[in-house]
Amino acid sequence: MARGKQPGKVQRAPKVHRAVVTHTVDDFEAAFWPDEQPVDNAVVMTMGALHEGHAALIRAARRQVGRDGRVAVTVFVNPLQFGAGEDLERYPRTLDEDVKLAEESGADVVFAPSVDEVYPNGEPQVRVAAGPMGERYEGATRPGHFDGMLTVVAKLLHITDPDFAFFGEKDAQQLAIVRRMVADLDFDVEVVGVPTVREEDGLALSSRNRFLSAEERAHALALSRALFAGRDVAAQGPKAAREAASAALEAADGITLDYLALLDPLSFTEAPDDFQGEAVLAVAATVGATRLIDNVHVICR
Repeated sequence: MARGKQPGKVQRAPKVHRAVVTHTVDDFEAAFWPDEQPVDNAVVMTMGALHEGHAALIRAARRQVGRDGRVAVTVFVNPLQFGAGEDLERYPRTLDEDVKLAEESGADVVFAPSVDEVYPNGEPQVRVAAGPMGERYEGATRPGHFDGMLTVVAKLLHITDPDFAFFGEKDAQQLAIVRRMVADLDFDVEVVGVPTVREEDGLALSSRNRFLSAEERAHALALSRALFAGRDVAAQGPKAAREAASAALEAADGITLDYLALLDPLSFTEAPDDFQGEAVLAVAATVGATRLIDNVHVICR
């Protein structure tokens, strides 16, 4: 398997071909593996409602595999990731727009299966468990979410059989858990993280941003501002980073904080005050009726 460096941010590539849209595993395999030519291939897994953050993942995947490689984008709203009272039915479904963006960003094939295609025997009885990493922070707020995520990621890795799988760093805990699953269960794939894409004012791109009113969006900027404040003083140590971010959030209006944490990126446990090296400063909060997450990488000394 080819191994490449983590890609940086790249610019939108011009559309050079049409992406093939498939809805069944058989059709996907026929489109994604049209011949036996050995080329690098990559997958970008999404739940649809694609935006520029997803486009950055697809462009990074295209750059990684080159012009002759293959890039697949999966579009599947996975019901196993939604708990009671969460927004499964409310989650936006915009396949036509998703296909257009995926195509413009360099995808060869879009795989948009139905729930019955992914889970032909009904809700799976055997699932991949995220373990302790999946029980804290996002996992504590959304019990079972990461088990559902890993189960579908494992299935899609088997279906797409990629050399590289690209995930956004915005979902830092998800990325950490996927990497742990790949390592622990010996998946033959390289997981590549792509930096968070932000609006000019700092707001992290998210499919859920569309649910924010203008006033709520203004309140939501407090999350990135707090993270940047912590990042700016992280060289003084974890305690300084936490205090700076916390102070910024305390001064903010219109948000209900779930958690603010400075985390060891390998274990996703709270970094002690004497921690040194790269850490993840993460926040989750509700703005209006919309729950948002964000994070930045910081260097503690």
